[in-house]
Amino acid sequence: MSVAAEFEAANKQYAAQFTKGDLPLPPGRKVTIVTCMDARIDPARALGLSEGDAHVIRNAGGRASEALRSVVISQQLLGTREIVLIHHTDCGMLTFTDDGLRSKLRTELEENADHVSFLPFANLRQSVVDDVALLQKSGLVLDVPVTGYIYDVKTGTIDKV
Repeated sequence: MSVAAEFEAANKQYAAQFTKGDLPLPPGRKVTIVTCMDARIDPARALGLSEGDAHVIRNAGGRASEALRSVVISQQLLGTREIVLIHHTDCGMLTFTDDGLRSKLRTELEENADHVSFLPFANLRQSVVDDVALLQKSGLVLDVPVTGYIYDVKTGTIDKV
């Protein structure tokens, strides 16, 4: 059975018991969470969230610049008034450089990606500091609390930066 077929079967069970179809569109806790797409992170479980509580924006590395469009929409159209940024230990973004990935794409796919920044970083703590600053300084983002954390994939704990 393919993974997609497994998802379809699981969804049938989920939908049969689904009772949250009346949740309002804006998130109840008025918070946007920006975090990494890493499969070891379950933001809802790690932060005690339920459906309807928060917007969760995920991308490689949890990078703020890539999430900016969604943050603006979340604030301007759906009323969020706080941002939580979470990067994590053992992140794949620490394992490569733009030049290295561009070279790989050129070699393996015969594609030129010189115009793309993949946003890797060399220092985890600094990446959180930089992304919090980017959100705080952006003229597109409201002046709201922005808190940065590092999630430890070994312990499940968050450490405020």
